[in-house]
Amino acid sequence: MGLTESGGFGAGLLISLFTTPVGVSGAVFLLPVQVSALGVPSPAVTPTNLLFNVVAGPGALLRYRRAGRLGGPLTRLLITGTVPGVVAGALIRVFAVPGPRVFRLLAAALLLPLGTWLCVRALRPARRPAASPPSARATTALALAVGTVGGIYGIGGGSLLGPVLVGRGVPVAAVAPAALASTFVTSTVGAATYALLSLTAPGAVAPHWSLGLACGAGGLIGGYLGARLQPRLPDGVLRLLLGALAAGVGLLYAAQGLR
Repeated sequence: MGLTESGGFGAGLLISLFTTPVGVSGAVFLLPVQVSALGVPSPAVTPTNLLFNVVAGPGALLRYRRAGRLGGPLTRLLITGTVPGVVAGALIRVFAVPGPRVFRLLAAALLLPLGTWLCVRALRPARRPAASPPSARATTALALAVGTVGGIYGIGGGSLLGPVLVGRGVPVAAVAPAALASTFVTSTVGAATYALLSLTAPGAVAPHWSLGLACGAGGLIGGYLGARLQPRLPDGVLRLLLGALAAGVGLLYAAQGLR
């Protein structure tokens, strides 16, 4: 394993360890590491990030399945929306090549206030009744939009789905396994789509296979440990962690978008 792959392994392990308990694969944090520190070209960074999700996902999912917390209607709704979305996103990324600046600013505008609100709610729980969970149709529509974004930019989608669903009253313990299962299935379809497009499309479209596998191997271990840790953490701590991650991603994207 070369120096680049070793760095990817370590980054994948540490990121997944902290993000898996709240249903975030960690790809959203790995993306800037790949671009800035590991030198992955665009658009190959997108399928490389999706490959990370494919390899890293089974660790956490195995743990959640053993605990009897995998599956259910929320998982099916998310997969129904994200799978067609990621195919559409891959086509947009390869043939339209949208710039990332607008997405980063929009994501920052969503995640910064939402993450801050979740942190405040975790530190000072509201006494009024919690918000009602979104309907099945609204959940699928949200998943479709997030899947499309994931196909374009190579993020798992949990960083967007998790805060929104938890903010609407869905428990973190239900969101985490459903979001990770959706991320795994969607990333598998997305990585395969990019691999097929690389046969005909010009440029660096295929994943960086060795780096994606190395990052994913680290994420496999970190994800399993993170999923094992989750039941030991109170819901308030998980909400605080999710809020902090959402706000952190928002700040990161705001800084990148305003450059």
